[in-house]
Amino acid sequence: MLRRFVTLVLLLAVAAVLAVAAFPQALGLQQHYYVAQIIAFRGVMGVVALVLAVILLVVGLAARPLRRLFTGVTVLLVAFAAVSAGVLIERGTGSTEFAKRQTGDLRVLAWNTRGAAPGAAAIASLAISTKADIVSLPETQKKTAAAVAAAMKKAGRPMRVLVLAYDQTSSADSTSLLISTKLGSYTTSTDKTTTDVLPTVVARPADGTGPVIVAAHPVAPVKAHMAAWSKDLKYLAKLCSGESMIMAGDFNSTLDHESGLGKDATSALGSCRDAAKATGNAAVGTWPTNVPELLATPIDHVMATPDWKVTGFKVIGGRDDAGSDHRPVLAQLVSKNQ
Repeated sequence: MLRRFVTLVLLLAVAAVLAVAAFPQALGLQQHYYVAQIIAFRGVMGVVALVLAVILLVVGLAARPLRRLFTGVTVLLVAFAAVSAGVLIERGTGSTEFAKRQTGDLRVLAWNTRGAAPGAAAIASLAISTKADIVSLPETQKKTAAAVAAAMKKAGRPMRVLVLAYDQTSSADSTSLLISTKLGSYTTSTDKTTTDVLPTVVARPADGTGPVIVAAHPVAPVKAHMAAWSKDLKYLAKLCSGESMIMAGDFNSTLDHESGLGKDATSALGSCRDAAKATGNAAVGTWPTNVPELLATPIDHVMATPDWKVTGFKVIGGRDDAGSDHRPVLAQLVSKNQ
């Protein structure tokens, strides 16, 4: 009788832990340090759960006194893996289809370059080949951004360069934003803090015509910066709260972490909707590049307010050895007001 009671208690404890890992939003734990680290890798969690289930099943068959406990845990792990897979499938495991470009479409490219590790030529080549109108480059200093813009101008795609740097030494403390000159003049404040630890560029049209364009880079949810990370995400949610806006960059957060920060069920941050989610790509991971896409974490995003329709999105593979630990993402947007 005591063994059955202990088994039941242990199974309930395991079930509770797995339930939190599957749906931390239900208890508001999605931004708790330990939970945030775990839920960033849903694909990995599912695989680990299945491996553990197989091991426990084998051990349980050999260890008769523990068979009931191990069998129960195995069932829970398989159920957890199934739920994790279901969430990933629902969010989308990859659709690279782009609608045919129309007049007025915008292509938005975001790539955390890890201090411009791929080099200006490689960054420019990608921006040119994807026909990007907006290029968000977290961890990229002004010198590199200017070189990218110069190469794009030679290719017939002149860009305006806007940079916000909190430090002139560390590349991580710089975020660059390139905006096609065809979108008009844009300005940004270079003497104000946006996101607390790492800079986010907020560019506004000089004549008030056109969307606000944001190159986002909240700090990562490391233990020393959890409060700043949460504050950064809330800042971005508040920022996207009325004006026509396009945000792109390294958000250091998945849709799980952002739960509760959207204006409604279709929004990720404030009024901004996630382009990957809208196109069936939200389970495709962007970091780190040494992990397969469906096991990596999707923390690089393109988002836009509801006045923009997403007509294409993809995580760009094939550049995992370029030097950055992030995969670039590309979205195609069309204004619903044109």
